[in-house]
Amino acid sequence: MRILLIEDDTILGAAIRDHIAADNHSVDWVTRLDAAGDHLDSAVYDLVLLDLMLPDGRGIAFLRALRRRGSVTPVVILTALDQISDRIAGLNAGADDYMTKPFDLSELSARLSAVARRYSGNPNPLVAIGNLEIDLAARTVLRDGRPVDLTGREWALFEAFVQHPGQVLSKGQLEERLYAFGAQVESNTIEVHVSRLRKKLGHAVVETVRGIGYRLGSGR
Repeated sequence: MRILLIEDDTILGAAIRDHIAADNHSVDWVTRLDAAGDHLDSAVYDLVLLDLMLPDGRGIAFLRALRRRGSVTPVVILTALDQISDRIAGLNAGADDYMTKPFDLSELSARLSAVARRYSGNPNPLVAIGNLEIDLAARTVLRDGRPVDLTGREWALFEAFVQHPGQVLSKGQLEERLYAFGAQVESNTIEVHVSRLRKKLGHAVVETVRGIGYRLGSGR
């Protein structure tokens, strides 16, 4: 996933960013709401992590404005405000989940995955595609009952296809899943990883739509 982290605590922000990146997600981290707005205007994100107390405003107001504009991007609130009234306000403003600080980073990973699955239309982490058995929560793939070892970027790319079955994803969309803003992107990165996925999971697992991009195939 490509994730926007909005958090002004530099120590916590760095810890969350590094943890998300270690989970093979692309993450952009900002410390102000105005910067967050600029990022959302210029890129498509799969999920937003939002602190409620930022130097230039309240996260609740930012979230309400986001929803008024019609944005359906999943938002998970991360905050030290732990009163029931705060939780209700956050959820009523349009948040998809609410975590109070301090929290366990492993639990954060699990919640992010759960929210992403709900938005993909299938909350079940177990997916079968042809001869492939996929566990999105455990990040494992079995081919004909045997485990397949995918690198971090191979998994991130494969997960994008699994979460958008039938949808054609452009090369640019796939690059956004793998890289944060400012990262150096090699011109043939997507082609290389698609080729490796086909070798490991079957040639038909990813279909090429000429001139447009790629989509999930049959897995055979």
